[in-house]
Amino acid sequence: MADNKPWALISEVGEQGYLEEVADIIKRHFNIICLKDFLQNPQFHGPKVQALLVWNCCPEAEPSLLGSLPSLKVVANGGVGIDHLDVPYINRLGVKVTNTPGVVSNATADMAMALLLASARKVVEGHQIAINPKTTHIPQCLMGAEVTGSTLGIIGMGHIGYKVAQRSKGFDMKILYHNRSRRSVEDEQAVGATYSENMDDLLRESDFVMLVVNLTPETTGLISHRELSLMKPTATLVNVSRGRVVDQDALVTALQSGTIRAAALDVTHPEPLPRDHALLSLPNVLITPHVGTNTYTTTRKMVQRMVENAVAAVKGLPVPDEVKL
Repeated sequence: MADNKPWALISEVGEQGYLEEVADIIKRHFNIICLKDFLQNPQFHGPKVQALLVWNCCPEAEPSLLGSLPSLKVVANGGVGIDHLDVPYINRLGVKVTNTPGVVSNATADMAMALLLASARKVVEGHQIAINPKTTHIPQCLMGAEVTGSTLGIIGMGHIGYKVAQRSKGFDMKILYHNRSRRSVEDEQAVGATYSENMDDLLRESDFVMLVVNLTPETTGLISHRELSLMKPTATLVNVSRGRVVDQDALVTALQSGTIRAAALDVTHPEPLPRDHALLSLPNVLITPHVGTNTYTTTRKMVQRMVENAVAAVKGLPVPDEVKL
């Protein structure tokens, strides 16, 4: 019976929250209450809620909300990045934090390669010319950058970075990577990747620089004026990590001055950017609205993993994807 299910607080079902079909996955295991309804009477609803399911950073796990949830046992995040969660603070409340590693890797790596290819071959510009009612001929100046045989530098060789390397091998790309720790020789040989202990060397040698790191204090502003100045003037920066990994003012300057050829971004800060932001008017920038995991298959897998983590925490069982800092 529904009354025997624990309660979970979610953002909403609909355009700004969960698709109806994936909300059904949650409803199999939890009674759900949406944030808008919760806020109508938090004193009544708060003591019932044992799981807070965070999707696209909502609901925000801020102290005022957490303080109204005395029975809370878990904050289950959809996605890998937990930079929007104060994990130590939440843990001090006796609440576990979980994420969904692994299940997002393929879709995000696909998106990373899509951005690289679309930017290199000017796919969006070509589409605009092809559908323009005034087009009478195809301009020969619509020339892109060669991908096959080029050098790809991957910064961050975790699950997603490695999936990118697997895909780029199919384009006969020379793969360099920089990571906090070196991958095994077997991993390197499987994708033909070479470790760059010094990130500066990777920046100097790469035709495409791919950012696939978690956002931490160490990676915030990782790419700024100095790093961009090391890149080739023909190079492209691709970011599928977090917007704040890149100094956006420095990126605007680099793109305007020709320091680098182009940028392809699935992430910015903030999201969306203010409508008058300089990045939105540059012809050598391709931006998508943080949709790296946006496939039906991956979304269902993410929500299923969130639910599995939350159910385990509520039942006091070992939690598969507990975040421990």
